[in-house]
Amino acid sequence: MAGDATPRAVALVVGANQRSSSLAVRDRLYVEDHAYRPFLEELRRAGIAQALLVSTCDRVEVQAMHADPDTASRKIAAVLARHGGYDANEIADQLYVLTGEAALRHVFSVASSLESTVIGEPHVLGQIKESYRASRSAGLSGGELEAAVQCAFAVAKRVRTETAIGEGPVSVAAAAIDLARGVHGDLDRLSCLMIGTGEMGELLAEALRDAGLGRLFVTDTRATRAEAAARALGCHTLPLEGLADAASRADIVLGCLGSRTPVVTSDMARAALRRRRNRPIVLVDTAVPGDIDPLADRLEGVFLYTLDDLERVARDGRKARESEVEIARHIIDEEVAAFLLARAERAAIPALAKLRGHFENVRAQALADARGDADKATRLLVNRLLHDPIRRLREIARRREDADGELSRIEDELRRLFDLVDQDTERKP
Repeated sequence: MAGDATPRAVALVVGANQRSSSLAVRDRLYVEDHAYRPFLEELRRAGIAQALLVSTCDRVEVQAMHADPDTASRKIAAVLARHGGYDANEIADQLYVLTGEAALRHVFSVASSLESTVIGEPHVLGQIKESYRASRSAGLSGGELEAAVQCAFAVAKRVRTETAIGEGPVSVAAAAIDLARGVHGDLDRLSCLMIGTGEMGELLAEALRDAGLGRLFVTDTRATRAEAAARALGCHTLPLEGLADAASRADIVLGCLGSRTPVVTSDMARAALRRRRNRPIVLVDTAVPGDIDPLADRLEGVFLYTLDDLERVARDGRKARESEVEIARHIIDEEVAAFLLARAERAAIPALAKLRGHFENVRAQALADARGDADKATRLLVNRLLHDPIRRLREIARRREDADGELSRIEDELRRLFDLVDQDTERKP
């Protein structure tokens, strides 16, 4: 039976990420969408039959299964180096190589977004799913890789469900969106007025728009700046002279003009509330010095946030996610152990099937030779089942060299396989 065994594929990962390598190296290793298929085909030519490529701003890595992980990892590293225009030795110290259990744990952690720059960000799982689709399309998906990847998807879902690792804003933009939703609910019915064209204001305006904001308007002291920002953001401009009226019609106001005196005064905010029939308004002041009078925050229905406020919310969100990492890693450890156990059990099935078949053949012959004598049949069965093992043990003992050590190991395995107990132990009360 041993002669029929084939080497089992081992999980391996070769790549560079934000911790192992410089940005310059990752930029050169990055694989554009149009180059995915040629890259995968080069892996195939190198003898890698089961692999997927993950290429993002944080990482460029190949996740694979191979019976000879040492040789395969060198070939993958060489393919990566050639793609980046490097000699393999040039970037060897910036690549990580993981095999076996460590590789599986890494694959599950990446899918669960524990290895991302922003822990818990949801995009990486979608990127891996895209990578896997590309791998299948290129014919580089085998049964062993399929099992590992599907398990990684299930682990990521479990981490997302059983922990709060994806909850809470982790950036200033996400904090602004969360705060606006907390006051107004869904963004699709809301309008936002951006006063000025500062970089932070534009970042927040773009994030709000991408999150589903209904309408966006821009105003500035210089009409040309407002028009340029409006073109970039795909929105409309308003004249600064009509600021009071525009503010009363906006659910969210972004201050990013950076004037030395507030352009949104407390009186303007009070008047806006009256015209809005006390519907709340969110004021976000990103300017330094501020564009919005701090006294406006005292008004019922006005929610004023500064950049410091947004950063504090984002910082709290990051801390909350980080506190969930230990729980997530425990889940991953459980799933890695379960995956390896299931794989070992599947690997043992063919050998057990052959063993059962052998026993059945011996039993059938013993019954035939015993001609209906049950006592004789059982003695024949036991003797014949033990015949070959006893002969082999005697051969090992006759070799003398390290025979005691090998016999002891075999004895230990027999105890484990058949749950054997010493007779002296059995007689004890």
